[in-house]
Amino acid sequence: MSDELKTASIPSLRRLPAYYRFCKQLAETGRQVVSCPHIARELHLDPTQVRKDLAMTGMVGKPRVGYTIGELLAGIEGYLGWTNTTDAFLAGAGNLGAALMGYPGFADYGLNIVAAFDEDPAKIGTTLHGRPVLAMDRLPDLAERMHVHIGIVTVPASAAQSVADLMVLSGIRAIWNFSPTRLDVPDSIILEHVSLTASLAVLTSRLAESLKRSS
Repeated sequence: MSDELKTASIPSLRRLPAYYRFCKQLAETGRQVVSCPHIARELHLDPTQVRKDLAMTGMVGKPRVGYTIGELLAGIEGYLGWTNTTDAFLAGAGNLGAALMGYPGFADYGLNIVAAFDEDPAKIGTTLHGRPVLAMDRLPDLAERMHVHIGIVTVPASAAQSVADLMVLSGIRAIWNFSPTRLDVPDSIILEHVSLTASLAVLTSRLAESLKRSS
């Protein structure tokens, strides 16, 4: 990861995939150019913010024309590191882990989950979507030999911290945590929590407010 990417604001990094998806949809319709106001209008954002975000990638639009969509897509892909597939290990071959292993869309964003790891003897030695499920104690050796730096945690909360500790000791440098608990990792580790329950809480509370207003 470049120093520029490390220092980019997290909100800006989160918006870039939305720009990418929107521009890809436009490209599929045959559209060749897009402007910041167009992107902003469709994604309900400020045009100035869109322009600043895209400037991080090194892309500069032409006045009164905008960006060539193909070049913009390539710029975002290169900036976010999606042009080179990044291998990852997944810990926890349960329902959520299996769903992530089977999601084909990750390939569009350069993520390749090469193997899953689990403690359950009934799962070890099986495959998930064509990829092996291995014993958890094999993770350190394989991470070192294969130079894998991304770990995905989908184990239950009670096991999440010990799995994270194992990943850190194995040389994993970025952890994507789907477990419903916060993890304690060194500052040098890039940690991203995905809280499904928090997202659900926002959804249900907003629905309740909407129903109140309409009643």
